[in-house]
Amino acid sequence: MRASSGVWLNLCLILVSVSRLAFGQPSGGAAQAPAATDSAPTTGVRAEATRLMEDAEMKLTKLAEAIPAEKYKWSPNKDTRSVSEVFLHVAGGNFAIPRRLGTEPPADFAQQGFDKSTTDKTKVIDMLKRSFVHAKQAVAKLTDADLEKTADWIGGRKATYREIILVLAAHQHEHLGQSIAYARMNGITPPWTEERQHKAEPKPKTEKQQPKSKT
Repeated sequence: MRASSGVWLNLCLILVSVSRLAFGQPSGGAAQAPAATDSAPTTGVRAEATRLMEDAEMKLTKLAEAIPAEKYKWSPNKDTRSVSEVFLHVAGGNFAIPRRLGTEPPADFAQQGFDKSTTDKTKVIDMLKRSFVHAKQAVAKLTDADLEKTADWIGGRKATYREIILVLAAHQHEHLGQSIAYARMNGITPPWTEERQHKAEPKPKTEKQQPKSKT
């Protein structure tokens, strides 16, 4: 995964104190599901953030599918999240952070204990996919003018919607990096890397057949 170092530095700085605290629910507001008719933006900050999210979605989903089900309870040590917990943490962020953008999570989403709600591979992957649909639709429903709106944020300050959608994408990529490390520690090459390596492998040379001599 390659990106401008300046962009990723800014995103990482935003994340220093965000990962756990950003998921809180702002006061007021009835639950809303993102409109299914919202179309993805094609230009501007919303489009750029959406492309970052789509990249994280593709890679996290491929990793989740590549890691064997019996490894979903694995973690490097007792103080860190397991494989399934990391994927569900990303999904939880995708459901919870858009609250700050005025989009409530699905009715069946319970934030408390969500990371540990299941270790079943099929269910984890399904939840991960659902969460990315939710997050992208929450961004798609915004207008460019909405990006200047603000919501309550960490430390009692206000954050613009623009910053919040960047945090949303950065949070996904933060834990994509963690998931890549988990996969590597279990001898699993990220599928997109494996695909690139296969393409780069030199094709075996075929020996030219000598023409048969006429008798």
